[in-house]
Amino acid sequence: MNTCTTKVAEEVLRTSLAGDTERLLELMAPDVVVEWPYRPDGVPGEVRGRRAFADFLAAYGGMITFHEYTDVELHQTLDPEVVIVEYAVRGAVNATGRSFEQRPVAVLRVRGGQVVTYRDYVNPLPVMEALRS
Repeated sequence: MNTCTTKVAEEVLRTSLAGDTERLLELMAPDVVVEWPYRPDGVPGEVRGRRAFADFLAAYGGMITFHEYTDVELHQTLDPEVVIVEYAVRGAVNATGRSFEQRPVAVLRVRGGQVVTYRDYVNPLPVMEALRS
């Protein structure tokens, strides 16, 4: 597995769990494309560019708090720029205080030490349920 790709993926997980938006954005290429193929109504399917991702995080990032990532598995691919990340998330919706658990799968393409594409396959249903008060 490409060590640089793996280290960047691990740092993305660490910074997102810590809520370190500044460092998370530094890990993204200026022209990064972040996609959410499965999402609730009203959430964009993708954002293009680091600035747009920062705006997305400012608008939506404060809605939930991640408490723990467990069962993290990094999978190498035939493409040395691509890593697949599986993990379990435990968190809470800030408005309701209700907790949720989910198991996302993310596909990251890393080039030059920065994420150029981030495809986040996350089931939105646990968070949507926790939004209900």
